[in-house]
Amino acid sequence: MPELRQDPVTLKWVTIAVERAKRPHTFTQAPKVVVKATGECPFCYGHEGETPPEVMAYRDPGTGPNTAGWSVRVVPNLYPAFGPASGDLNPRHVGPYTVMNGLGAHEVLISSPEHYKDLALLPQDQVTLILKSYIDRYLVHRNNPVLKYVLIIVNHGKEAGASREHPHAQLFGIPIVPHTVVEEIEGLQRYKTEKGTCAYCDVLAYEMKVGERIVYENDKFVVFAPYASKVPFETWLMPKSHGAHFEAMSDQEVRACGDALRTGLAKLHYGLNDPPFNFYIHTAPYSGEGNGLYHWHIEILPKLSIWAGFELGSGIMINTALPESAAEFLRKVPLEEPSPAQATAVT
Repeated sequence: MPELRQDPVTLKWVTIAVERAKRPHTFTQAPKVVVKATGECPFCYGHEGETPPEVMAYRDPGTGPNTAGWSVRVVPNLYPAFGPASGDLNPRHVGPYTVMNGLGAHEVLISSPEHYKDLALLPQDQVTLILKSYIDRYLVHRNNPVLKYVLIIVNHGKEAGASREHPHAQLFGIPIVPHTVVEEIEGLQRYKTEKGTCAYCDVLAYEMKVGERIVYENDKFVVFAPYASKVPFETWLMPKSHGAHFEAMSDQEVRACGDALRTGLAKLHYGLNDPPFNFYIHTAPYSGEGNGLYHWHIEILPKLSIWAGFELGSGIMINTALPESAAEFLRKVPLEEPSPAQATAVT
């Protein structure tokens, strides 16, 4: 029969629809059609003038700003959801409502000059550099009194909300702490009050003990399918050592994180034929709220199902892929290039 599983931090319920569960291989999508570059991508080499001026870049020696020669490039979003990054928030009431100015920062972090290579396909050194760029931008915005939280997200694939094919991340610096993060902090506090330990540390210890939902691990990080996975093939990346802030990683930890993230995404890429997905980094707020309690992590959610009326009306997700079966499937995925027959190039 179906199972209702509860997240130990948020206390949200998820339905694992055992009777409706699909075998993992049924989520593999049709062969991808690779569209050749048109020369019109503003994130590619030679098109630097088509973006706003860069605010940061890792470059070859001797190359100037807003020219080719970069390996990671950060620019303001041309159509920002938040901004500017200074001014008066002017919170006020309008009848029963509260409103304030949407100050903040919205940046695009271009992963590499490679138009078709997402993090799953890039070399380890490049993925490490990408994570370092995330950290550098977190640290830059830390000193802005307007910003309470920075959220870095990746939308991969049109179905996941990507507006550009060229791989990139987006940074949102916002003047509030997101409700999802507040909910986690409150849940971690409740759990610690009740049991005296970190819920996520306990989750990791249990997952590493039983092993059935582990997808990949190295000496510092674990990639696993959450027990109460909200969507098919949801995976989390979590450091084995308790830490509140993603941006506080050492160089050694950044490299190990890059290995785990690249491997986890590559398992999805090769196992499910490059599915659309979203991932985001949950770290403690700048304000220090959650310090000592929070355990930062990355959540990766493939877009393999649609939330319908029950999910939207109840807030209870129905997941038709058993997390244990999904993790077993991903563990067995070889990290190798697909055969040429699996992709058809078109003009």
